[in-house]
Amino acid sequence: MMVAACGKSRESSQAPAGSTDSKTKTVALNGAGASFPYPLYSKWIAEYRKVAPSVTIDYQSIGSGGGIKGITEETVDFAGSDAPMKDDQLARAPEQIFHIPTVMGAVVITYNLAGVKTGLKLTPEVISGIYLGNIKKWNDPAITSINPDVKLPEQEITVVHRSDGSGTTNIFTDYLSNVSKEWKEKVGKGTSVEWPVGIGAKGNEGVAGTVKQTPGGIGYVELAYAVQNQLPYAFLKNQAGKFVEPTLDTTTAAAAGSAANMPEDMRVSIVNAPGENSYPIAGYTYLLVYKDQKDKDKGTELVKFLWWAIHDGEKYAKDLLYAPLPDNVVKLAEARIKQINYQGESLYK
Repeated sequence: MMVAACGKSRESSQAPAGSTDSKTKTVALNGAGASFPYPLYSKWIAEYRKVAPSVTIDYQSIGSGGGIKGITEETVDFAGSDAPMKDDQLARAPEQIFHIPTVMGAVVITYNLAGVKTGLKLTPEVISGIYLGNIKKWNDPAITSINPDVKLPEQEITVVHRSDGSGTTNIFTDYLSNVSKEWKEKVGKGTSVEWPVGIGAKGNEGVAGTVKQTPGGIGYVELAYAVQNQLPYAFLKNQAGKFVEPTLDTTTAAAAGSAANMPEDMRVSIVNAPGENSYPIAGYTYLLVYKDQKDKDKGTELVKFLWWAIHDGEKYAKDLLYAPLPDNVVKLAEARIKQINYQGESLYK
């Protein structure tokens, strides 16, 4: 059976269906990492199986930190991460690692308050104050003053954060470091940080589940997890002073300004982006792959899958609440994929 070919246009990368070829090898690709894009990657793997039945792909949602560890130690064929690898992490890898962006997503602030639906307004000062432990109750004046029409209870705030190394945490703490000098100095940003307050939960799944089970809880998760768990989420005050709902449009708006200046290696932050319609806690998620592949068959199929993902795969993004890549970012990703090689020969055909 023919697999998806590396076509030239964004509209279609799928080869026409062919007859069964007894010489075709079955190839297994193993990946692990970010939970942020897991709902989409699961969909991609299922759809790709239809066009490439001789290729099996397994992706484990273990957090970006685990993905970075796996690709560095070469225990996986590819990894997922919402946190771009740092220079020192890249230097520890045995060979050059590429960052291939797949989609963009919004990190939302979700909460469990009886009678309070989606749309609670939160400012950078309130969010950082809650996570620093300075704002302890839901009826704190800092919250009630910006939500005069919402009846907020005199209830303790239970902060929920990730317990595992997480790209979602990296995006969230990048945002907090951007908007709060106190947070930047006391805590900083990263896939794992020393949290001043709160309880930990593993994965976006764990945080969403813990908030849902904890009256008075607050947490940060990828938008799809809040929607799937029927959790409300806040509208956040952005750099332009507007309270913005996390949507595909506002996530895309956050990326619009940075897209024109996307660096060649595509490691970029889009938190607290300028623009009236920009949602402030958004980020790209990446697949991490080695430029120089050690197994020709695996490398060939990995390249085909990556090409399919940033072309045909993008059409599945919106239904799962991820924003597709801007066209110019697709072009940069294409250039990277074409450089993936085996013994100096490009695997892009």
